[in-house]
Amino acid sequence: MSDVAIIENFVSKYAALKKEIAKVIVGQEVVIDQILISIFSGGHSLLIGVPGLAKTLMVNTIAQALGLDFKRIQFTPDLMPSDILGSEILDENRHFKFIKGPIFANIILADEINRTPPKTQAALLEAMQERVVTVAGQSYKLALPYFVLATQNPIEQEGTYPLPEAQLDRFMFAINLEYPSFKEEVEVVKSTTTDVTQTINPLFTAQEIIDFQNVIRRIPVADNVIEYAVNMVSKTRPNASTAADLVKEYVDWGAGPRASQNLIMAAKTQAASKGKFSPDIENVQAVATSILRHRIIKNYKAEAENITDQQIIKSLF
Repeated sequence: MSDVAIIENFVSKYAALKKEIAKVIVGQEVVIDQILISIFSGGHSLLIGVPGLAKTLMVNTIAQALGLDFKRIQFTPDLMPSDILGSEILDENRHFKFIKGPIFANIILADEINRTPPKTQAALLEAMQERVVTVAGQSYKLALPYFVLATQNPIEQEGTYPLPEAQLDRFMFAINLEYPSFKEEVEVVKSTTTDVTQTINPLFTAQEIIDFQNVIRRIPVADNVIEYAVNMVSKTRPNASTAADLVKEYVDWGAGPRASQNLIMAAKTQAASKGKFSPDIENVQAVATSILRHRIIKNYKAEAENITDQQIIKSLF
């Protein structure tokens, strides 16, 4: 099958996937789009939202609809790296045997990732970047596709450990979840307070997802679009000659090269989901906010004057 035919097939399957997810998740279309874009781009996402916005349900539903193996890890202050990665035990023959931890799944929900100390947070880094886990000097490959979706509660900061910048940078998207509209909330209450349960049908196989990821990587991108993405990222760096005025005034640190790579990769997937065979500047702009949001470190002046990430990113367009 040619790449053009595969992308046409991707468009129809992507639409069917969103329909399947909508059986359970009311609204939240932008959020679901961004999660799916990061999955088909081979990236990870950080979901930021208050409790009760169906973050766990959303990830579980997406995993079912994609036909992928799903594990949830509840991050707590006493969680150890071995609780995530697995550990070696002595079997009955007095040989060491590795018992795999919950990290060995296709989709990992790292619930409230900022509630665990940096040592345990770091246990995820190798898996997220290299798709490999090292325990007692032995490396174990993770099954592909592999995707980490972490959640974070923005309100309750007691007993939390802020994610280090190096770890935040591993997430392709930081996605803000908003409260549902009145109409959507009515729909949620109607659908969740009866005895009717929806069955989610798996629409993909793991190999199909990998094939789509490979085709998306092969999508050609015009030089002017790549230059636009790189230029946008360089504008977030306050010491750069191209820095935007708002950035010079309100930003301490800007985004690194991984942001430029993610902008192009996500723009390719966004374009493919709309049936386009090459991304343009509009596709880059559509994914820019969630890719740059967590990579821009604001200064005290920005906090004091209530300058939002959104305002700074909009000034880059």
